[in-house]
Amino acid sequence: MKVQVCIIGGGPSGLLLSQLLHLKGIDTVVLEKYSRDHVLARIRAGVLEHGFAELMREAQCGGRMDREGEIHTGFEIAHDGVLSKIDLHKHSGGSSVLVYGQTELTRDLYEARDRLGGKVVHDAQDVTPHDLTSDRPYVTYRSNGEIVRVDCDYIVGADGFHGVSRKSIPKDVLREYEKVYPFGWLGVLSRTKPVSPELIYVKHERGFALCSLRSQVLSRYYVQVPLTDKVEDWSDDAFWAELKRRLPDEVAGRLITGPSIEKSIAPLRSFVAEPMSYGRLFLAGDAAHIVPPTGARGLNSAASDIYYLYHAMLAHYQRGDDSGLAGYSAKALARIWKAQRFSWWMTMLLHRFPDRLDYEDRLQQTELDYLLSSETAQRLLAENYVGLPF
Repeated sequence: MKVQVCIIGGGPSGLLLSQLLHLKGIDTVVLEKYSRDHVLARIRAGVLEHGFAELMREAQCGGRMDREGEIHTGFEIAHDGVLSKIDLHKHSGGSSVLVYGQTELTRDLYEARDRLGGKVVHDAQDVTPHDLTSDRPYVTYRSNGEIVRVDCDYIVGADGFHGVSRKSIPKDVLREYEKVYPFGWLGVLSRTKPVSPELIYVKHERGFALCSLRSQVLSRYYVQVPLTDKVEDWSDDAFWAELKRRLPDEVAGRLITGPSIEKSIAPLRSFVAEPMSYGRLFLAGDAAHIVPPTGARGLNSAASDIYYLYHAMLAHYQRGDDSGLAGYSAKALARIWKAQRFSWWMTMLLHRFPDRLDYEDRLQQTELDYLLSSETAQRLLAENYVGLPF
């Protein structure tokens, strides 16, 4: 097989780049290790920046998103038994975010690739990039017991944190930065009416909590738990009881509970790999960086990578201009580190840290008090939350 761009990873990043390039006449193939059903079964966040939503529309995948997505102009912070509103629309100059589940977004992208006859290979095993520093890189994978070779101009690694792409960069070239937090998020998805039309971030002495939603009939809730906890330790009743303890009384009183559709514990990690390119290989999304879910930067950070790669590829194939490809890593990382800073800041602001000094607890409370009393501080939060410009 011969294509111009071989994309490793069939999640939203890889599918979005493939769709955008296809619309411009650039031939791609997407290689995905798992089945489509497996990919669509992943439960992920769904708060989209304005820039991500625009990319979906440019990719001709935004119709259902615009019909069913929930526009959010702000969110609440619960603390000391009360709610404080953060007005994103006011403090960001009229911007907002769009709540639309990642599963639905991925489904839209798959349907778009099907509609255009895009090449997406599922159950591609033992995917391996080769000759990355030559002008003729290629990728091999195993399918039905046979080895298949894909010759290409460029390889994009959008295969997640555990994928092969980042591991293909020599260790003496790659530098990795990581912070592992001493807790995780226990998340429950339920077919219940959300407790609030806007997200509620909860700072509580028992630990962080988050009230989120996927639609007006589908809710997503989280509570901070120790890393030693297992999903089996938490019945649905225990989860709802703990969530109610952390919510202000007025919110807990209107919480509608029900059986969990999905329940999981996600550890929190901050991670960045530098550089994000090596020869003809370019990393995107979780293959290069991970943020804690606080602040909803993960999927949106991947979208900025795709934006930069998409325009760099267009410049190369349409104008013979390689400056975008040469500068991709530096440009992407400049925005990624800003997203890392914001996610780290929100995580430090709202979570209960074990073994932290009383001094640090007082500083955390002072930071929150300052945020809620300062329009300047709220403007900084809003600017980051709705999304920095690409």
